[in-house]
Amino acid sequence: MKPSEKRQDTTMNQRVTPEREKQLIGQVSGVSIVGNVVLTGFKMVAGVVGHSGAMVSDAVHSLSDVMTTVIAVIGVGISKKEADRNHPYGHERLECVASMLLAVILMATGVGIGYQALQTILSGQYKVMTMPGRIALLAAFVSIVVKEGMYRYTVRIARILRSDAFMADAWHHRSDAFSSIGSLIGIGGALLGFPVMEPVASVVICLCILKAGYDIINSAVNNMLDTSCGEEFEEQVRGVIEQQAGVQRLDLLQTRRFGNRIYIDAEIAVDGNMRLYEAHQIAERVHTVVEESFADIKHIMIHVNPF
Repeated sequence: MKPSEKRQDTTMNQRVTPEREKQLIGQVSGVSIVGNVVLTGFKMVAGVVGHSGAMVSDAVHSLSDVMTTVIAVIGVGISKKEADRNHPYGHERLECVASMLLAVILMATGVGIGYQALQTILSGQYKVMTMPGRIALLAAFVSIVVKEGMYRYTVRIARILRSDAFMADAWHHRSDAFSSIGSLIGIGGALLGFPVMEPVASVVICLCILKAGYDIINSAVNNMLDTSCGEEFEEQVRGVIEQQAGVQRLDLLQTRRFGNRIYIDAEIAVDGNMRLYEAHQIAERVHTVVEESFADIKHIMIHVNPF
């Protein structure tokens, strides 16, 4: 699942209490920070002892994951602040800001790794590099397994929390797994007598990281621009509204993303001879049913037209 994909799956109707949210945020951030600190130390030692520049670059990437997790936790915490006088619609878009900051850090890490690798290739330094040791190869394999596991765990929690920042953090884990795949190929190639493969692997790592960063930024920008939630989601909402008793017709349905939440404007047609109180009751019922049916919806505004 790419960062730009919306979480309208089995988690759509799951509602999480504030206490449960705090618990999940603590769990996912703890797993991420501890896991990355341990991996960074292991890969750095393996890179130095095994004379592997690709593994040292991989270790730096893992270290950057610690910072991104901290930023994700801060971003999610701020985004969940209650609406106030100056921010009557809440603070959800601040999570998009956190996601973009994560992406910038991710891409900067990738550029640094790629620049150093290209220098090594163009200068011919790889010809005199010490042959990497098998411990570096082992570290790459361990990193792939651990980081893919962390990615899957973080994605699952991000879907429950409906959090773009933690989804971005999850993709940072997967980009680290891609980095380790590149390291595995590069170190293996060097051990087989092709030393240029190690810096080439670092260049491939750089490209994977840049692609992940671009996807994260693209998703965050879309969520800040009141982007529509798409025809599939709108058809689901339309179906719920048109099933409600008293609704003669749905005249207008507009959806927009506000950070990681959804706002909807809808116009329904009811019997024009109906009393105002009865028409209001129908609108209230539609409002309540829609918000209860889709957990991502923060608010739906209902306008009533005579039929």
